[in-house]
Amino acid sequence: MEWPDALPSAMELFPSMFHDSTPVGPCPSLPTTDAVFSILQPEHPNGLKAQLTKLVTSFAASPQNPTLCGATIDESAGPVIVEQSARIEPGSHLIGPCYVGHHAEIRHAAYVRQFSWICSKAVVGHASETKHSILLPGAKAPHFNYVGDSILGTGVNLGAGTKISNLRNDGGEVHLRLDGARVGSGLRKFGAILGERCQLGCNSVTNPGVILGCDSQVHPNTTVTGVYSAGSRHG
Repeated sequence: MEWPDALPSAMELFPSMFHDSTPVGPCPSLPTTDAVFSILQPEHPNGLKAQLTKLVTSFAASPQNPTLCGATIDESAGPVIVEQSARIEPGSHLIGPCYVGHHAEIRHAAYVRQFSWICSKAVVGHASETKHSILLPGAKAPHFNYVGDSILGTGVNLGAGTKISNLRNDGGEVHLRLDGARVGSGLRKFGAILGERCQLGCNSVTNPGVILGCDSQVHPNTTVTGVYSAGSRHG
């Protein structure tokens, strides 16, 4: 499918992932020719599900047993892989398949669900939930956040109570709003793709299919819909 030229590419949204030659630990391969959200397609041969499944099954065992820190795990559908240097707090719950990278933090009462790829130094904080999402190195969902079917770039921070909505009320296909037009994504579940260093204020909400370019800001108590270039401001 031909995508509009105004749709930001993965290289524009996550430049450090293409220029940092020494990332700490495994990171997903982001699309360079397809639309950036193609990685969220459940059946895509190089999508998040396929890449994460390949990653977790490459480990003979998890380097760290998170239950020793007071966490609980569910590996009925796949392995829970946690790097030794990750910090896992009591009361968190992890469902496989999922991966938690070097020096990442999974804080008390966090809920890490299937196909969560938590890269190095990323944070899933108190009462925050992730599902079928990528937190790239240093991304933070630290307090009372929901992150579903989404990608958070390096340096992204979600304010307390920020929610990333990933499903329309009618359950239909998520459309992107781009330059006044509605463009179908082919996805029933699609949250947000947040470029590097985006900052979202407390209790903000992104509607399904939001894409924000690098260094965008969302003010507290603001709801955002659509696709925006780098440095956009909302509120």
